[in-house]
Amino acid sequence: MHYYQFNIGDYKSHTEHLSEMEDLTYRRLLDWYYLHESPIPLDEAEVARQIRMRSHSDCIAVVLREYFERTDQGWIHHRADKELAKAGEKSHKASESAKVRWNRQKDANALQTQSEGNTTHNTRHITQDTRHNIKATAVATPKGVSQSVWDEFIAHRKSKKSKVTELVIEGIIKEANKAGWTLEDALKEIIVRNWQSFKADWVKEDAAQKFVSKQQALEARNDEVARQWLASKRNQT
Repeated sequence: MHYYQFNIGDYKSHTEHLSEMEDLTYRRLLDWYYLHESPIPLDEAEVARQIRMRSHSDCIAVVLREYFERTDQGWIHHRADKELAKAGEKSHKASESAKVRWNRQKDANALQTQSEGNTTHNTRHITQDTRHNIKATAVATPKGVSQSVWDEFIAHRKSKKSKVTELVIEGIIKEANKAGWTLEDALKEIIVRNWQSFKADWVKEDAAQKFVSKQQALEARNDEVARQWLASKRNQT
């Protein structure tokens, strides 16, 4: 869900006692909850990473315990669940309405076909041309992306009711280049993290953390080599 109604007065009346960081934490947790439409993970360290607040785990713990309910599946928010249910109901009704309109159109076409002698032949050609046009406008598998990854990405976008267009792929390629990633790696990250798209900024923090960890490991190794060298010198004397 990429949009939800925000009642400023209601929110303010329930959060005036929060500190600035606790307020920011609550807003980010709500955004994550609505975006993913699923309980927030029980692992608070993972939650901190997901909402980019690693140094504020204390705020996360306070907000989760005050506004969310812990379950076996994760932290849930009853008000948000009601809003998600309403949105799902509206989406279902819209889908059913569209099906009704489509069925009416099909029935009208069928009646017209019966009343005209050669309409069946022409309609068949039109249908074939339409299918051809649909296939022609589909985005082909990009160069450098395996078919299996591409198929999974297409299915992932469909699950989020989002189209795959040339413009969408061009945007992902642009952001992947900024991050120094291949398009295939970017698509994999979108699927694994349940994202709708890809932004270089979303992976900068992970890249920085990996660099720090690698640097720390290298320094530790160098310290160990130096220690062993000094020990061997002492033994020789």
